[in-house]
Amino acid sequence: MSDSKPRYDIIGDIHGHASELIQLLELLDYDRRRGHYSHPDRKVVFLGDFIDRGPQIREVLGIVRPMLDNEAAVSVMGNHEFNAIAYHTRNADKPQDFLRPHSQKNVKQHARTTQQVPPSELYEHIDWFRTLPLSLDLGGLRAMHACWDEGQINVIKEERAKRGGITDEFMADAMDSDNDLFDAIEDVAKGKEVKLPDGQTFFDKDGNERSEIRIKWYESPENGNLANYALPAVDAISNDLDLGNDAGLPEPYPPDAPPVFFGHYWLKDETPGRLASNVACLDYSVAKKGGKLCAYR
Repeated sequence: MSDSKPRYDIIGDIHGHASELIQLLELLDYDRRRGHYSHPDRKVVFLGDFIDRGPQIREVLGIVRPMLDNEAAVSVMGNHEFNAIAYHTRNADKPQDFLRPHSQKNVKQHARTTQQVPPSELYEHIDWFRTLPLSLDLGGLRAMHACWDEGQINVIKEERAKRGGITDEFMADAMDSDNDLFDAIEDVAKGKEVKLPDGQTFFDKDGNERSEIRIKWYESPENGNLANYALPAVDAISNDLDLGNDAGLPEPYPPDAPPVFFGHYWLKDETPGRLASNVACLDYSVAKKGGKLCAYR
């Protein structure tokens, strides 16, 4: 790098779409030299979710990993990488099972990856996923996959340091719903949620029935209205639903805090742009017909 303080290009969820990634890198003037894409004075910040869904997962990993290895990029872990680690990690208490159950839903979600990447190669990628941080604070900007929560980020860092990395023991605690680490991972990598009132449910983009919605953790809810606080918007939620007084809502991301970038939320139709003055989501559903792979320069 020609500059000791590199300028950054933040890239959202790729989900196995290598052709779009190549087009985007070339649009940003990254050249493939010495076997990896790089820029003379810029660096990519990847927001995770390299795998699942798309047709070129192996190719995406073949682009991203050499960039990180050669310091042309940095990255956080996405929830799909976290889920993959759990999916392939045996449960020490029940060795016949895995930490992420091989249910019909989970097998379907991970199928494109297991179909496209040979097992021995995939296991090596899984080991690499374990090295990725869940968050990055680069001074002038922050990045994580779903939600910036200082307290939860510190829980993850402390547990990771105590365990000597994302070990099997770390993963076991992270998959235990009674453990604080579980809640920290859920918030940072998967997004803060609020339970729908009165036993209401809706079906998400993958056809899964859900009783909780992801929220706009970076702002206060307008008039306590649940529909306006959902991220992304959920058409099935009535505009009349109220959050109530016991929702345990987080403090909004401070407007004077460093700019924060994340993916995860599968936004669609909207023209990509900031969600607040110092908040931007980069996931605009590249794996969906008509979706986009986005960067923020």
